[in-house]
Amino acid sequence: MSKVRIPPVLRAQAEGNKQVEIDGSTVGDVVHGLVQRFPGLGDQLLGTDGSLNRFVNVYLNDQDIRYLQELGTPVAAADTVVILPAMAGGA
Repeated sequence: MSKVRIPPVLRAQAEGNKQVEIDGSTVGDVVHGLVQRFPGLGDQLLGTDGSLNRFVNVYLNDQDIRYLQELGTPVAAADTVVILPAMAGGA
């Protein structure tokens, strides 16, 4: 199972978890498994077609998946997936 780090802004929808383990062979499997486990994350992470929301950044072992194989990027049990929703705002 891969480790998935959940940022503070999403923890309320993930039952307060900072990190969980999710099984999957690709980043997409892991993200969809996360949403299946915590349905409240669905609208924040995925579009209506099941693709990753464009305002969500996902990293596999500190590498942005946009420069790998995106959701098709293979993952191993020792890997860590980090989900970071883009933040905007300021004065």
